Amino acid sequence: MRLKKSMIEILLIFSSIFGIFFQFPLEAEKTSFDFNLPKSPTLGGNTLIAIANPKNPEPKVIKRLNVILTAYSSSPWETDEDPHITAAGTKVKYGIVANNLLPLGTKIKIPEIFGDEIFVVEDRMNWKKGKYQVDVWFDDYLKAKEFGAKKTYIEILED
Repeated sequence: MRLKKSMIEILLIFSSIFGIFFQFPLEAEKTSFDFNLPKSPTLGGNTLIAIANPKNPEPKVIKRLNVILTAYSSSPWETDEDPHITAAGTKVKYGIVANNLLPLGTKIKIPEIFGDEIFVVEDRMNWKKGKYQVDVWFDDYLKAKEFGAKKTYIEILED
């Protein structure tokens, strides 16, 4: 039994390292997590949520991709030279994701995990991670580790 568990762990590590992901529809697990993510601002108990502006409509979804969603932080062992600067040359902050397929600056949503929040591709991952993995930036290594890996989809938004 212990050997079976070790073999499964080795297989998971191997597939993660070499980015062995197949393209087929994936069902995301619906789970709820509390990672102390930023809350909507409030004023007198009312949330300050923007009302749709006809001059600036909600971005249109142009494509949907199945991905493996993971998390990273600015820990030196998870990043290149400067752990607080992205591949786009910007400073890391909430709302940044890393991906090897989409152009830097691409806006995406991750509806099953983060609802209507918009993320921007501003970082890259090790080439071994493949093109269909998206890494969400967290300000804390333990939060990123706790987030784990999830099968889900992203929505690529029109510029």
